[in-house]
Amino acid sequence: LQKLEAWSEDAASLEAYAAIKRANKCDLAQYISNVCQVRVSPDALFDVQIKRLHEYKRQHLNLLHILKLYRDLLHGRQPMDFQRVVIFGAKAAPEYYLAKEIIHGINLLAQRINSDHRIKDALKVIFLPNYNITLAGKIIPAADLSEQISTAGKEASGTGNMKLGLNGACTIGTLDGANVEILEKVGKDNIFIFGHTVEELEQLSREGYCPLNWYEKDPVLKSLLDWMDSDFFLDHGHNPMKVIRSSLLQGGDPFFVLADFEKYCTAQKKVEETYRNRNKWLKMTLLNTARLGYFSSDRTIRDYVQDIWRL
Repeated sequence: LQKLEAWSEDAASLEAYAAIKRANKCDLAQYISNVCQVRVSPDALFDVQIKRLHEYKRQHLNLLHILKLYRDLLHGRQPMDFQRVVIFGAKAAPEYYLAKEIIHGINLLAQRINSDHRIKDALKVIFLPNYNITLAGKIIPAADLSEQISTAGKEASGTGNMKLGLNGACTIGTLDGANVEILEKVGKDNIFIFGHTVEELEQLSREGYCPLNWYEKDPVLKSLLDWMDSDFFLDHGHNPMKVIRSSLLQGGDPFFVLADFEKYCTAQKKVEETYRNRNKWLKMTLLNTARLGYFSSDRTIRDYVQDIWRL
């Protein structure tokens, strides 16, 4: 795979690489149309967060950013000519109450956004049902952006980010788990790193982390959280957004969602700017594939054979 790097400046090779990615995006777009009855453009940025749904994975940080994009589109602060499709796929334990509320919240927000003709096709949200390995095989080769936004220090490793990177998705992520190794392999110019470090979060904890302080000092964040408390998100008499909001403000925000929100939005803005520069984006994606061969199963099993099993 490293030999691909020699072609990262070659226009014809980049176009051939782009054609493969686009074909995979067309396949996934067709699947989304069939299963979710939502039409998405394969030319949009496919922004993907898959695997386990858990507070430490911070799908609710992603949800807050979607809310911001939606509101900015409605108020003319976000250009309509940039198209983003945010794709979720996940499962959670059936007794995990907050996870179910987050799933409900994402699906409810998707309904509101996908049926709002005022924003045209600038933003779509898809929660693909029944996430499994077969479905992952459709999503991963079609992903442009890989969401690896768990709280720094909370996830020991990660294989989803490796698979997505190998398939030419650029990672947006914290310095957590395998993101650290991916950063070392692809280089800081080919990944979107954001957020507080482990040491900074430990310092915040020592000082007595108070999510209400972040709520009060950030007017954008405050307005979004207040919106979540409104009747706009009522669904048959229940508002899942209100439950999520409560977990952040009254529940102590144990995974520092509010502390990382502004940094996450800044990184997402950089993603948008980079995706608009097609050649730069294509080179980044090709270099992700070329430089992440280290994470292949072949190398992993070989290391186990030699160093652990000693066969």
